[in-house]
Amino acid sequence: MATAQLTASSISVSARTLSSFEGLRASNVKFASFKPAGGFALSQRPFRCLVVKAATVVAPKYTSIKPLGDRVLVKIKTVEEKSEGGILLPSSAQTKPQAGEVVGVGEGKSIGKTKLDISVKTGARVVYSKYAGTEVEFDGSSHLILKEDDIIGILETDDIKDLKPLNDRVFIKVAEAEEKTAGGLLLTEATKEKPSIGTVIAVGPGPLDEEGNRKALSVAPGSTVLYSKYAGNDFKGSDGANYIALKASDVMAILS
Repeated sequence: MATAQLTASSISVSARTLSSFEGLRASNVKFASFKPAGGFALSQRPFRCLVVKAATVVAPKYTSIKPLGDRVLVKIKTVEEKSEGGILLPSSAQTKPQAGEVVGVGEGKSIGKTKLDISVKTGARVVYSKYAGTEVEFDGSSHLILKEDDIIGILETDDIKDLKPLNDRVFIKVAEAEEKTAGGLLLTEATKEKPSIGTVIAVGPGPLDEEGNRKALSVAPGSTVLYSKYAGNDFKGSDGANYIALKASDVMAILS
């Protein structure tokens, strides 16, 4: 009957084959005794082997970020830490910023055979959709990489009512909510029906077709419109009025 033979050389790991790894140290490993069917036993003689220790990976310091395609890199505006009345806000109550400065743009995108450049330029202050993009920490500040289509508009002043919508976006001043029911009962803030009627303040230049031409929107500034109740992004103006920016496809009807 053939006998099995186990030697240290048959299971040892050569340090030469692992010379490219760092953090290696030698240690003694003991194997427990056991008796195979042949009757022989392994001794508890220690074998010399190598143990690999995991090392901490430190990310390199990058000096620049270049967005690709129709993506834009935005430096996020600092979160407000105080309310308008000067009360300090906890992190849970701080408003997630929706504005920032464009610090980098991609090379644009292609529609059909037409190559289109990004419509926003470096240095522009923009307002974007609340949950758009991917946030990254860079150069000691928070930045956002997002698609150009996630940018709602350009803000040329400090007041949201002066927003200049992009592409197929419509900017609307929301009608005030009803204070009373039809029967004359006063409504609390919690029970007031969210209004879905407002006056168009500004519109974007329209979407692009496959030849790179703009298609004008069917609504114009000054129109009173009915829009989808939970569409768009809400804003509060310095005048105390409520505003909403949404896509033209979310406008359901013009009222007159």
